[in-house]
Amino acid sequence: MSLSLHASYASPADTDTPLLVVILPQNPLMTAPLVAIDANLGGAMARTIARRDFRGARDETLLLVGGDSGALRVLLVGRGSVALTRATARRATAIAARQAVKLGTGAMHVLLPDADGEAIEGMALGAAAGSWEYRDLRAPVAEKEQRATLANATIFMSDSDAARTSFDAGVAVAEGQAIAKRLGMMPGNYCTPDTFVEVGREIAARHGMTLTVLGRAEMTHEGMGSFLSVAQGTPEEPKLVVLEYRGGAVDAQPVVLIGKGLCFDSGGISIKPAPDMEWMKYDMSGAGGVMGAMEAIGRLKPPVNVVGIIGSTTNMVSGTAVKPGDVVRASNGKTIEVINTDAEGRLVLADLLVFAKRFHPAIAIDAATLTGAIVIGLGSGAVGVFGSDQSAVDRVLSAGERAGERGWPMPMWDEYKDQIKSEVADLKNTGGRAAGSITAALFLQEFVDGYPWVHLDVAGTAYSQTDLGWIPKGPTGTPVGTFVEIVRAHAR
Repeated sequence: MSLSLHASYASPADTDTPLLVVILPQNPLMTAPLVAIDANLGGAMARTIARRDFRGARDETLLLVGGDSGALRVLLVGRGSVALTRATARRATAIAARQAVKLGTGAMHVLLPDADGEAIEGMALGAAAGSWEYRDLRAPVAEKEQRATLANATIFMSDSDAARTSFDAGVAVAEGQAIAKRLGMMPGNYCTPDTFVEVGREIAARHGMTLTVLGRAEMTHEGMGSFLSVAQGTPEEPKLVVLEYRGGAVDAQPVVLIGKGLCFDSGGISIKPAPDMEWMKYDMSGAGGVMGAMEAIGRLKPPVNVVGIIGSTTNMVSGTAVKPGDVVRASNGKTIEVINTDAEGRLVLADLLVFAKRFHPAIAIDAATLTGAIVIGLGSGAVGVFGSDQSAVDRVLSAGERAGERGWPMPMWDEYKDQIKSEVADLKNTGGRAAGSITAALFLQEFVDGYPWVHLDVAGTAYSQTDLGWIPKGPTGTPVGTFVEIVRAHAR
């Protein structure tokens, strides 16, 4: 992450900064901290609020110019009338960071006068989210056009252990989201299955985790015919990557996080339409989320065991690609009729879910950009949440709410299973357009054995094809926050 985050216990009014951000609610009042800041502005803030030139609506901003010392600029940012939460603090701070990037201030200080621990964590996340850019493949900007990169963000907070713990948690999750977003933004010719091995190796070395990598030969030995059928059409070596964090007792059951890692999805022989196919570089977002979560967990060091499993390959068209009508055998012995080669993510996840059983999960959660159907049903506002255990589903929904990655529970009624019955195999990999996200989840359930399981369909939330205001179009960092929150809850 290019942004350095800092905490400050000093008085905002006495701090020298190129940009002081003040986050205020709807219809703000001039409280004592604001009056102290306003003294350096000659009363401009009080006049602005009295005239209702700034009303504190969500995402509203107003820039005031300061003097030659103290705060050179003061940016007022509205958070609206909703309750102060981690998510609302994150959004307002991200709006501020985006403005700081445009102004080229290089640094900013952020004050949210009534911030509690949740809000402090959200401010750290928001500063990182709003300032994040992917510039790895761009030519340098001409010197006369350059603006200072937002390199430092400082958050004002109370001098307490609780505040420091919240701040550190925000930094940890932000670092994890930066990894997930970078992996998502990388083009398919840069982000390959080997990239996940490299990133996994770096995370393992940084945090003392165990790394295991399976290639095509090892997966063949494991009987992973479902996963390997997707990799038939590419010369790239598919990879199954496992990261093990051991923070709990030796015999404690781990939380297992599972991610779909299709570095590019052409649809295979059931090829996708050409328009917008470039967005299919994001079909690895579930795997990116696992990698980001393991980075955050390594930094947080919770007293719990966590296993991250990702399966990565590319789904390509070639003379060796799996064909519609082919039957493949998963590692639990079940046979699958491949009706549509573009329903490939569930074929990868099937063998990952079987593989997960060896770790005896306390709970297993998979995340995948699995279906377009979930985008039709829920749009970009919610993660589709499916599960075989209502208690586990409720825990994940609560984790997503805390993380600002809201989910919505979806049905998994037996009646839908008729759609994935096959005449030549144990089941088929798609049940058609109707209830497509539900039948995909029911397909995955066939490979879950003996452990609580939840499936997250993040096709509408892991990336955005439009600017969301608080972050630009592209990767969102979902589901890193949800993964981390379920681990934190499990550790309590």
